[in-house]
Amino acid sequence: MADDVTRDAAAASAAGAVPAAWAAQGSRHRRGGAGSPWERFGWVMAAVWLVFLGYPLMALLRSEAAQIWVTTGWIALGAFVVIYVAGFMNGMSFGGGGLTTPPKPIQWAAFAAMIACAALTVPAVAGSALSFLPFIMSFASYGLTRIAHWITMVACVAVTALVVVFTPLGVAYLPILAIIVLLGVVNTVSTTLIIRSAEAEVLGLELATSEGREAVARDVHDLVGHSLTVVSLKAQLVRRLIDSDPERAKAELADIESLTTEAIAGVRATVAGVRSAALIEQLASCRDALQSADVVMRVDGDAGALSPAQSLTASWILREATTNVLRHARAGSVTVGIAPGSFTVVDDGAGYDGGEGNGVRGMRERATTGGATFDVRSRENGGTRVEVTW
Repeated sequence: MADDVTRDAAAASAAGAVPAAWAAQGSRHRRGGAGSPWERFGWVMAAVWLVFLGYPLMALLRSEAAQIWVTTGWIALGAFVVIYVAGFMNGMSFGGGGLTTPPKPIQWAAFAAMIACAALTVPAVAGSALSFLPFIMSFASYGLTRIAHWITMVACVAVTALVVVFTPLGVAYLPILAIIVLLGVVNTVSTTLIIRSAEAEVLGLELATSEGREAVARDVHDLVGHSLTVVSLKAQLVRRLIDSDPERAKAELADIESLTTEAIAGVRATVAGVRSAALIEQLASCRDALQSADVVMRVDGDAGALSPAQSLTASWILREATTNVLRHARAGSVTVGIAPGSFTVVDDGAGYDGGEGNGVRGMRERATTGGATFDVRSRENGGTRVEVTW
């Protein structure tokens, strides 16, 4: 994901920059697909920036240097163009990397080759060889490391400034110096923004992953906690009935087996991220669980009064509330109220002590995620009232 963000950002920024365009990760060709128009035709942008090489080209045509140096200059110029365009078309200098990923050895080799080609033209074109520097700077900025970016930028500015100051015709190269300084600023800003964008995307992905893990953990806690509580109660009941009423004990054991099977299936589905619980099914399940503990459950209202999204939230709240009743309330009855935009679970047990353990915290998070308001409090005449409103 981070690579995708970096790729798109670089492509956008490069479109308005001097030869920085060649190195934009947006030019990288995606395997197995045609890619975006930028990826298919981005080499055209690379070719456009070759206009900067018009200065050394004209200098070669007018050069009065020895023929061997002129020939060497033409060969070096051609090799430079091939490396530049091939690097652009193949994406990030023959195989990816740069900016957010370590550059590959071929990138360093191509970088060195570009410098060598530029240097070989100097005997024939003299100061016009400075026109190669924008390409070399952008290569280092987008295709190599940040250290390479800074070293190359400073070196290019320094070399150009020295030519301007200490050579007889140095003033003629002031426009190139201005371009190189401007390009250094553009490359620094754009690559910094690209890297920060990629880092922000990575952090966002890590945060989403963390939140997803917390959600799965909460789902598993709610599901397993409820099921184990019911299994524990039924196991205690079996122990009391095994001698006096073997048939009922067998029935309870069958229920325990069914509950554990459902819990295992629920955990698997939750981890897979595809679990959903219908409120009407949850009402029946909780009624059976409470009945096993001799707690009577009554339902006021129709499950159809809530929307599917509200029903899902209500199902999880009911499951956790039932678990809390079985564990802590010592209640004799539970009343579930269902109305449009409202869901309540009321018991006549010991009441709410104000603490907020995993169960209450989980219910509050469930309600918030479902766009609802959650409230839990003790009743004046005893017991606890859990209320969710949308």
